[in-house]
Amino acid sequence: MTHNPLLLLLLDSSNRSSELVKVLQKKDLTLEVVRSEAEARRWLEENQCQAIFLAVSSLQFQGSFLGDLQNIAASVAFIVAASEPSVNDAVIALQAGAVDYLEMPVSENRLDSALDKAGVRRRIAPVNQPPAKIEKGCAAIIGNSSVMRQVFSLIKKVCDAETTVLVRGESGTGKELIAQALHYEGVRGAGPFVPVNCGAIPGELLESELFGHEKGAFTHAIRTRLGRFELANGGTVFLDEISEMSPMLQVKLLRVLQEKEFERIGGTKTIRSDFRVVAATNRDLEQEVQAGRFREDLYYRLNVIPIEAPPLRDRRQDIPLLVEHFVARFNRLRKKKIKGVAEEVMVRFTCYTWPGNVRELENMLERMVILTGGEVLSVADLPERLLAAGTIPIEQVEELPGQGFFLNEVVADFEKRLILQALEQTDWVKNRAAKLLNVNRTTLIEKMKRFKLISSSAEA
Repeated sequence: MTHNPLLLLLLDSSNRSSELVKVLQKKDLTLEVVRSEAEARRWLEENQCQAIFLAVSSLQFQGSFLGDLQNIAASVAFIVAASEPSVNDAVIALQAGAVDYLEMPVSENRLDSALDKAGVRRRIAPVNQPPAKIEKGCAAIIGNSSVMRQVFSLIKKVCDAETTVLVRGESGTGKELIAQALHYEGVRGAGPFVPVNCGAIPGELLESELFGHEKGAFTHAIRTRLGRFELANGGTVFLDEISEMSPMLQVKLLRVLQEKEFERIGGTKTIRSDFRVVAATNRDLEQEVQAGRFREDLYYRLNVIPIEAPPLRDRRQDIPLLVEHFVARFNRLRKKKIKGVAEEVMVRFTCYTWPGNVRELENMLERMVILTGGEVLSVADLPERLLAAGTIPIEQVEELPGQGFFLNEVVADFEKRLILQALEQTDWVKNRAAKLLNVNRTTLIEKMKRFKLISSSAEA
């Protein structure tokens, strides 16, 4: 069987595309070059690749193809490079799931960064250029809060174990990063890490993705294809969104976990593979079991060692660290020179509830970095949903972040809200409000002036 190419390169008629091919070939990448969407679709139906690179003039004719990538190559990272770039195209590409959006001609530094984000392993490092530093394991997870230190401690304890691990947590909390840390921190770190998004791959295709198929097993199966369990020999299989797996596949998965053997679709030969399974879900699997949507025996087989991925609202003290990390990264990727964020922006970040967790913070900062016209991200760069959001009581901040906390702003905001509550409860009778707050009337009025709740000329 021939070796599958690492990179599928889709080129349009851009004159600069040939230069891109030369740069990629210098890196000794195995390329498969196609010249149209239709050709790319046909190739992906029959082959596998590590990443997809779309080198186009613009996204005018690629929009539908970007969406279809979620179905035809759900677990494959893709990069977009445009010779006629625009902010609108960048937003479209990133919303569709692209790991990076580049402007052609692409410098080697930018290209290497994009390939690293896509997980493409180059066999030869660029000439006269040190290899990019890629953090792996726990070092790839940003956080110093008490809840994250507990997660790091648990990862260190179980990374060398062969038992299955179930990572539970809301969407956007970094469950895959935890799975990667379990892999790279342990004895299997030198082997392959093979992710499978069970919710993004249609049910009828997921079985083939996991177990592979033999030539002729079904229509369009024109060659033998290795499954993810076979490719993960010596490494780790990460089954994300495990709750989306069909009941039929749950039965087959249970056998694979118990026996570490399986057959390809259409095959009779039993294949053994040495892999560890880490699964993840954003649902309550116990409730899924009670509702009859998830097998109880599979749940207990997966939940040998549970790890909770904490939501961002429970680790607010990590927000300054995350902001610094993402701003620095997007500065490199977008060729920007953002120096940081305004204090008021950081206060709002710290007070926001982040329903989308770290992923929401990352996407928001990328948008702000792309669209800002200044060197410091300001309140004017914030999206409307964050401007309209409320704040949190001070007592919810469980510990100070490692890089400091904007205490004056948060205390002032908290004090202002308490004064407003006291005034509203007393129909704005200052004497009664002062008694409710246990302060002098004159002190209350001075604070009301400072917070612009009354005019500065008002008499005490």
